Amino acid sequence: MVTKPFTGSPEDADLARADSLAREIFSDVANKWAFLIVEGLGDRTLRFSELRKEIEGISHKMLTQNLRMLERNGLVERTVYPTVPPRVEYTLTEPGQALRATVDGMCGWTRRYLGHIEAARRSFNA
Repeated sequence: MVTKPFTGSPEDADLARADSLAREIFSDVANKWAFLIVEGLGDRTLRFSELRKEIEGISHKMLTQNLRMLERNGLVERTVYPTVPPRVEYTLTEPGQALRATVDGMCGWTRRYLGHIEAARRSFNA
């Protein structure tokens, strides 16, 4: 499906449309790796290897793909320094910082209800 270009004001965005840019954005940023990258960067600027150490279990490929997606969406800024070997750093942009507030809320919600969800899953599986 081709995403329809967005025109108009943010209040006019139809989030329910299948060809909505909003749906594409939801799909991009609402995955565990994107959440963990945004959380990992926080207010800091990190190199690729530092960020990978922050996010246990993420592969080189997944980190690369998600950083590119976040950069494409204007949420992460990638800075390359002309050194040998090249030094690359990542930081959240202003919209990325705004998304971080939502991610922080989701992380807080997860911490708060982790025990409840775990108990519900045990009960459901019994």
